[in-house]
Amino acid sequence: MLDKHQGARLANLWDDGKAAGMTEPEKLLYRSNLLGSDKRITNYGGGNTSAKVMEKDPLTGEMVEVLWVKGSGGDVGTIKMDGFSTLYMDKLRALKGIYRGVEFEDEMVGYLPHCTFNLNPRAASIDTPLHAYVPKPHVDHMHPDAIIAIAASKNSRELTSKIFGDEIGWLPWKRPGYELGLWLEKFCQENPDARGVVLESHGLFTWGDTAKEAYETTIEIINRAIAWFETENTGPAFGGRSKPVLAAADRAAIAKKLMPVIRGLVSAGESKVGHFDDSQAVLDFVTSTSLEPLAALGTSCPDHFLRTKIRPLVVDFDPAQPDVGNTLAGLPEAIATYRADYAAYYERYKRADSPAMRDPNAVVYLVPGVGMITFAKDKATARISAEFYVNAINVMRGASGVSTYVGLPEQEAFDIEYWLLEEAKLQRMPKPKSLAGRIALVTGGAGGIGKATANRLMQEGACVVLADIDETALEAAQTELSTRYGKDFVRSVNMNVTSEAAVESGFGDALLAFGGLDILVSNAGLATSAAVEDTTLALWNKNMDILATGYFLVSREAFRIFRKQKAGGNVVFVASKNGLAASPGASAYCTAKAAEIHLARCLALEGASAQIRVNVVNPDAVLRGSKIWTGEWKEQRAAAYKMDVDELEAHYRERSMLKLSVFPEDIAEAIYFLASDMSAKSTGNIVNVDAGNAQSFTR
Repeated sequence: MLDKHQGARLANLWDDGKAAGMTEPEKLLYRSNLLGSDKRITNYGGGNTSAKVMEKDPLTGEMVEVLWVKGSGGDVGTIKMDGFSTLYMDKLRALKGIYRGVEFEDEMVGYLPHCTFNLNPRAASIDTPLHAYVPKPHVDHMHPDAIIAIAASKNSRELTSKIFGDEIGWLPWKRPGYELGLWLEKFCQENPDARGVVLESHGLFTWGDTAKEAYETTIEIINRAIAWFETENTGPAFGGRSKPVLAAADRAAIAKKLMPVIRGLVSAGESKVGHFDDSQAVLDFVTSTSLEPLAALGTSCPDHFLRTKIRPLVVDFDPAQPDVGNTLAGLPEAIATYRADYAAYYERYKRADSPAMRDPNAVVYLVPGVGMITFAKDKATARISAEFYVNAINVMRGASGVSTYVGLPEQEAFDIEYWLLEEAKLQRMPKPKSLAGRIALVTGGAGGIGKATANRLMQEGACVVLADIDETALEAAQTELSTRYGKDFVRSVNMNVTSEAAVESGFGDALLAFGGLDILVSNAGLATSAAVEDTTLALWNKNMDILATGYFLVSREAFRIFRKQKAGGNVVFVASKNGLAASPGASAYCTAKAAEIHLARCLALEGASAQIRVNVVNPDAVLRGSKIWTGEWKEQRAAAYKMDVDELEAHYRERSMLKLSVFPEDIAEAIYFLASDMSAKSTGNIVNVDAGNAQSFTR
């Protein structure tokens, strides 16, 4: 597979028909979304776009020049109109009169709100002066791999001139901010015919008189860099391969073994979620002769190491002798060493006003012959961190293939990572939800209670794996929840809980998807009704297989993962009122449910020393949304009570002490309570959610 520098050229996606009739801000949005649609142009959240537009001042009614620029924290690929900041250009220019010099440039960010046009609440980013002071109406700032490969080369100025001549200039490394905005303005004034500039170790600025011209210039310049690398970078990637690549199934198997152990070691401060990437670009890097020396140099582009830390941890694994036992045994020391090295890095470069040291664990873990594992506070961040490091790999591949790759000096890297402005942004982030970073697997996840439970856990920030035997319902549930919460937060696995192999495979898929497990909700079920003399052995065994053996198999697999992580765990059984209260004509069902409850008690005893909690929720008569109540069981119970099926819900409501119906969401609320830290000191408990039934009182 060709790398991103040697792949197809970027397509010019501009459509005059679509752009016709758009206002200038609408063209800015259109241009931004086009640029952000291809990771070869810029990574998620990276880059900025802007347009200087004449607008009517809401106070004076006069036409004034307004800068529209991507606001703080936005992503050009997904930005909407409300993602742009709007600022008066005359006020931005007036800021030059109060600028006290480079030692005080950070204070200029505090003046940006005073330049806001039309009370726009979108906060302006640190890059605003870079766009404001370029004397062109339309400006793009992108982070293309092909350009950063030039910018991160030892002789980047020479390469820029060689490839682009006078069309594209070059500026030395300078942290983004007010001073760099003045540098760009000076460059444009001294080079009026230039179409853009390469910023050393950073990225690309291009501009134009129209939105279309700016867009097409950006595409053209990146394509010229790609074409140049095609011609010049023809040697083996990263000096050639020194380690074998394992087969895809073997790579996945190794990752499944490593991820929960790593997760347990790095989640002491906050729970983390993992991501696995074994794309060709990653495999080329992790099997190369240059892996360790290049990884040690760290990344170059500020956006890269803000997401990935200054450098990754290379896991000690030999794919030529793929016994993971020694690697697993060595992980605690390797991770402790990384933390100590990071702490030393912090101590070397901290300044008097630096924020306190943040999480010292690695984000990126490179496994020779296997791929890359990333861990972060949530799945989206872990995935995006992996994407950023793939960008960094592409940069290192290009730069080392035509020159010498140069990482950002450590003091510069530290000053960006611990930038007070970046710290202020972090402090403004909303408080994490109660299950942020937690990973749950819900069996019977496509049914009424299962889907309601997944929804409730995801409301609180959890990642959820839906496990079910009904593929059609499973697909529908995943689509519904991913639409509501985002694709990063939900996965599905087809799992027959009575099959040992299927359970092991399904939990393995969960590990590969998210890196570990915190919560098991064992909810898969059925219900049958028959007089004892009419109960066949097959019917008896079916109840026992699903409701007892199935609960045992999924619990055993969860316990194995919990013990590997060494970070506790949480199991919630969805049993039934019938596990405590006998019911005529349902001996197989009632006995199996009683077995569930007693299994939970046994597991609570076994798990306590490892901080593994096991609790039970007992529903009763949850008719709405329940797959159990859509077939024979509903008819059988109606027959047992000598009534029409449409009368059942009212019957159960009136039978209850509280005279209330019980819904899937009620069960989900109890499950959330037991799965969350609100019940951190509870194990071995049974919570009845049955609207009151004296027969099922636990005492």
